[in-house]
Amino acid sequence: MTTKILIVRSSSLGDLVHMLPAISDIAKHVPGAQIDWVAEEAFAEIPAWHPAVHEVIKVAHRRWRKTWWSAPTRQERAALKRKLKSTRYDIVLDMQALMKSAWIVRQAKGVKHGLDWKSARESMASLFYDVRHTVAFWQPAVTRQRMLAAAAFNYQYEGEPDFGLQKFTDGVAIQDYAVIMPSASREDKLWPEADWHAVFRELNAAGLRLKLLAGNEKETERARALVRDFPDAEILPRMSLTDVARVIAPARMMIGLDSGLTHLSAALGRPTIGIYSASTPVRTPLVGAAFTASLGDRGIPPTREMVLSKLKQALAS
Repeated sequence: MTTKILIVRSSSLGDLVHMLPAISDIAKHVPGAQIDWVAEEAFAEIPAWHPAVHEVIKVAHRRWRKTWWSAPTRQERAALKRKLKSTRYDIVLDMQALMKSAWIVRQAKGVKHGLDWKSARESMASLFYDVRHTVAFWQPAVTRQRMLAAAAFNYQYEGEPDFGLQKFTDGVAIQDYAVIMPSASREDKLWPEADWHAVFRELNAAGLRLKLLAGNEKETERARALVRDFPDAEILPRMSLTDVARVIAPARMMIGLDSGLTHLSAALGRPTIGIYSASTPVRTPLVGAAFTASLGDRGIPPTREMVLSKLKQALAS
């Protein structure tokens, strides 16, 4: 018997990566699970990677909010509504607990589950669910998502998180390069240039080439400035998320700012060091099968010495 499930978790990149183990748990514990997932169009590749996901339904809140009442946007929203109402789901599970995700949940057919008033990030969202669950807020995001899914489907999860990314990692030979993510959308997330140079020298001394990720022209310019004294470093062009995953999967390791791509590296099972300065790793630590280090905290970036110490551990792991 098929159990039709709609997962609502539209953004952002790191949050969707954190969701993947919960999908593995549902597939393991719910017989005949057919899982559809609503995701922001820019991140729709991520749920499509998981073998247990039947269909990805795209939403475009980030684009729509700029032209909410324009005719094309109204047409796209109407098409989404028709799509959501075309299937009766056994369970509609809001894994985001925001008003924008509750807006999607309201339009779907099925018993609606989500977090309760005290657990939801936006408490008002809980008013739109038929069944509400309590999940403690201050714990790692991967754990929190696994707990919510277990509560909604009445099972006990166990074991280390399975991100379902074997399509990228099975049979892949590790190569002698490190992936670097030195840029972020916010200036307060950045790390000093001189500290990056110390990391680059350590990586080169270990025989690793440098591959720097850059998502736009500003990030590319920053990357060029960072590696001007490292002529063998490669600045990668803007790529799809799938192509980025294919670059990270064979890497010896990754070091990056607190970004979705750094969390993807950990999920792919690569030794990963995350540098936090504008957010806390209490709720979003790096999680993966290999060595990880989530360094720093909101307003307290890690020192060069802290990062170099963990880098040596990662290289030895």
